[in-house]
Amino acid sequence: MSAWLRVKRRIFRFLATALAHILARMDMSGLERIRDSKGTVVLVCNHLGRFDALLTLALVRRDDLIVVVAEKYRKYAFARWMAKTLDMLFLERFDSDIGTLKEVLRRLQRGGILVISPEGTRSPTEALLEGKPGAAYLVGKTGATVIPVGVTGTEDRAASERLRRFRRLHIRVVVGRPFQMPLIPRENRDQYLQQYTDEIMAQIAALLPKEYRGVYENHPRVAELIA
Repeated sequence: MSAWLRVKRRIFRFLATALAHILARMDMSGLERIRDSKGTVVLVCNHLGRFDALLTLALVRRDDLIVVVAEKYRKYAFARWMAKTLDMLFLERFDSDIGTLKEVLRRLQRGGILVISPEGTRSPTEALLEGKPGAAYLVGKTGATVIPVGVTGTEDRAASERLRRFRRLHIRVVVGRPFQMPLIPRENRDQYLQQYTDEIMAQIAALLPKEYRGVYENHPRVAELIA
């Protein structure tokens, strides 16, 4: 990464962090687990609203943050400019975007940190959707450390209502304990991806209030983690 790109990213991160603190009061627990992280890391979290993107920049202060943007934002000139300026990656979520996937893997293997929502999209129910295998695949290919994060208060509905009344959001972020996963085996890959996708989602669910756990509310692994 060039020195100029680092400078641009730090300027943008400063502005995004300042804006996040202006718009929201944030209660954070375990944040040092992100701030002290080193090497290859995949940070997995639930996805409630558009504010999550701003929150990511307030949480992760590493210059080697890997930022992936959904393809639907490519139609906006500002998003295209930002992606080019800050070296972000557009991802075609509903196609086999092999090129972007390979680039994400390459950046992870160089020791970067990726923030990803295994659900793949914002939850319309404001509770966890079934996880998709992308996060487990990336971790299984790179041996990255996984850091689970549970977020509440960034729902689009709540954000719209509060900001329209000139009231700050109240966001709570809980960062769980980092954990490791084995590399993807040559055999039984589908079984591996299902098992560790469930593990990742259970780790996130255990950090959330009951009403946010969605399809994982009664998962036995969630009960085990909470206990």
